Amino acid sequence: MCFIMFVDEITLQTLLSEGQKMDSMGFIGLWKIVVVRNVPYLDMRRVGKIPKFLTHRLFPSARYSIWLDSKLRLQHDPYLILEYFLWRRGHEYAISNHYDRHCVWEEVAQNKKLNKYNHTVIDQQFAFYQSDGLKRFDQSDRNKLLPSYVPEGSFIVRAHTPMSNLFSCLWFNEVDHWTPRDQLSFAYTYFKLRRTNPDKNFHLNMFKDCERRSIAKLFGHRAEDNRNISAQ
Repeated sequence: MCFIMFVDEITLQTLLSEGQKMDSMGFIGLWKIVVVRNVPYLDMRRVGKIPKFLTHRLFPSARYSIWLDSKLRLQHDPYLILEYFLWRRGHEYAISNHYDRHCVWEEVAQNKKLNKYNHTVIDQQFAFYQSDGLKRFDQSDRNKLLPSYVPEGSFIVRAHTPMSNLFSCLWFNEVDHWTPRDQLSFAYTYFKLRRTNPDKNFHLNMFKDCERRSIAKLFGHRAEDNRNISAQ
């Protein structure tokens, strides 16, 4: 089992200045530190989507992975997490629903209210999704395919199966093409995967956010530094 932490040079120097010590093998505690250089985007939020969604490309020999945002600290044995979220019921991808919002319409409004990204780009992305068939989330629909259309993407448990890998690649394509706000594109990506692969099952486990909070302890994000150049 490997624990990998992706950081840039400034984050590494911050960790070291706070008393974290990296040994001669490049570890801080259990974590192998990978310093990311020559990044393909100016917006560091978008850079972070590369290890988040393309884990199977970075670690092609790995059969499973658990993604944690920097704001979380894992509280349980990773093997028990794999057993509970994947193996117990034959799932290949596990992610929690958002703690407050379930409809993409609500998520769009919240992103614009908080100025999370350029409003024009958000509107263009949302208009395209609607034109390609995205509908409002209906909690009363007994035949709904997802318990929520908005995920809490800070904690993802994956088996590196063909369909799981394809979903991750398609989701990455959306944050690469549009905004890095991945909660906006989750539902569209899921339905696109189902539509374009009608004969293949994708075993997604969208679990309750209270389960995520029991697994990983929340810490606040560090203040965003001015190196992040967004489209605002």
